[in-house]
Amino acid sequence: MAGYRKLRRPSDQRRAMLRNLVTSFLEHGKIMTTETRAKETQSIAEKMVTLGKRGDLHARRQALAYITKEDVVKRLFDEIAPKYTERNGGYTRIMKVAPRRGDAAEVVILELV
Repeated sequence: MAGYRKLRRPSDQRRAMLRNLVTSFLEHGKIMTTETRAKETQSIAEKMVTLGKRGDLHARRQALAYITKEDVVKRLFDEIAPKYTERNGGYTRIMKVAPRRGDAAEVVILELV
């Protein structure tokens, strides 16, 4: 079994969608999406914050390879990551909102703690 969710997408579309979700999440501090997408986004976003805590050039380049906007990476390394220096993981929180009207998919808010 795979250690991730396929989200009913081909691998290139899935990777692009997750990159966009992580970039938007780090840019705005919170996003509203479905529960399964939020759980995948959460694991990647936590890895990005850990890279930001490391703070060296290699970590910055690794983050730039995944996050699509340079100003978001700068914000991650300068503002977001320093807030979590004393914290070992658990930088995000998922809060359930309600089922979506059209298809009853569980909608959640993913936010930085």
